[in-house]
Amino acid sequence: MTGREVTGGTGGTGGQLADTRIVTAVVTGASRGIGRATALRLARTGVRVALLARRPDALAEVARACGNAAVVVPCDLSREADVTRALADIEATLGVPQLLINNAGLFALGAIGVMPPADLDRMIALNLVAPYRLLHALVPAMVARGSGHVITIGSVADRAAFPENAAYAAGKFGARAMHEVMRQELRGTGVRASLVSPGPVDTPLWDPIDLDSRPGFPPRSAMLDAEAVADAVCWVASRPAEVNIDELRLSRA
Repeated sequence: MTGREVTGGTGGTGGQLADTRIVTAVVTGASRGIGRATALRLARTGVRVALLARRPDALAEVARACGNAAVVVPCDLSREADVTRALADIEATLGVPQLLINNAGLFALGAIGVMPPADLDRMIALNLVAPYRLLHALVPAMVARGSGHVITIGSVADRAAFPENAAYAAGKFGARAMHEVMRQELRGTGVRASLVSPGPVDTPLWDPIDLDSRPGFPPRSAMLDAEAVADAVCWVASRPAEVNIDELRLSRA
């Protein structure tokens, strides 16, 4: 589980995030979807990114695509021991990152009384407990430094209720509540906290689900692109240091 640098080509050295002096970032769930798109977008602006996800091969591909130095940190964020090792790798290679993007998540559908409690446990472990572990470890050091930014990737399901969505919504509602508490605790410290909550996004998360058989879901062709969400995340991160975007909600036009 040792972090290792992967360099591929020459990435940009300026761009949108240069004004806020963000040069290091941690992105969870970086192997696909929103996490991958965000890591690539950050790398194009010259940010050095620690990529966290379970699959080393997928992370290595993202690191190569980043086009500049990236830190590959294989990690099952639902396992406390893995998170501890990942944090040690991040500290050794990046120090205290300036930007933490809590994006990794697990999604499954199932009605109450149908979905096994074990599935709820797995989703809460990744969607709620894992982000808290990273916050617990990194936010105090950001506060001590007097700067940093935590961006939580939410969902339309962090505010709206849908059938068969109790387990996922429990984690996302909890993540939104955790963000709001964190925002109150961090106000005036120099550390910012933002929630970016997109509507449905066309990512591999939907691959196991037959949307045609589930009324109420849009077709994937009508969902947001992961790149659009990544662009919004980087816009939030690029605001002047004295400006905090408390919450940003996205939907398909």
